Amino acid sequence: MRLETVQQKLKDKNIAFTYTEEDGCGSIDFMHRGLSYHIWEYADTDVPVGVETNLMHAGKSEDVEGDYETTLCQWIREYF
Repeated sequence: MRLETVQQKLKDKNIAFTYTEEDGCGSIDFMHRGLSYHIWEYADTDVPVGVETNLMHAGKSEDVEGDYETTLCQWIREYF
């Protein structure tokens, strides 16, 4: 299971989501106030190194690397 901290933050906010995992990378999709959001991990090697997400701008995706779970949890806490 991947993105466990992010999944818990969404549960704490009572936001329903779907989680899938493929090739060792997690993927979360959810709706909030009529908008569709995604968090998709990607890997350059066998280990995920970042995510593509549209949490900050529902219509535009951006990459977050490094300690991305902490960043995503902060955004969820502040904006959802």
